[in-house]
This record gives sequence, C-alpha cells and structure tokens, in this order.
Amino acid sequence: MNFFKIKTTWSNAEFIPLKLCIASAYILIGAYFHNFVSNFYVIILILFLITVIWAVYLWLHKMIKEKKL
Repeated sequence: MNFFKIKTTWSNAEFIPLKLCIASAYILIGAYFHNFVSNFYVIILILFLITVIWAVYLWLHKMIKEKKL
C-alpha cells in the first residue's frame, strides 16, 4: 500500500494536537485506576475526541497538499 509509504514533515506546532490527543488518551486509561482523575472523565473524553479529529484532519490535509505538489 502506498498510503503508508508517504512521508511528511511536521513542525513542532503541528505536533501539539497529536501530543494532546496522546496525553488525554493516557489520562483516560489512568481514569480507571484513580478516583481523582475519574471525576474529570467527561472533560478528558471531550478533549480526547476533539484532539483526535483535529490531528487526523491536519494529517490528511498535509498528505493531500504534499501529494498535489
């Protein structure tokens, strides 16, 4: 599949949504083991969903832009 062989370059600012996505996923996993984090489960879940959509959009947009060049 050529889809996984496409190379892209990312700046540090473009990694922010991806890093937030990964961090919120870790916090969601940790919510099952700690009562303090579980109080904020809904807020963390919303943050995770927003950052997933944002990161996938940026990634696809960047791939389409580079493919046209």
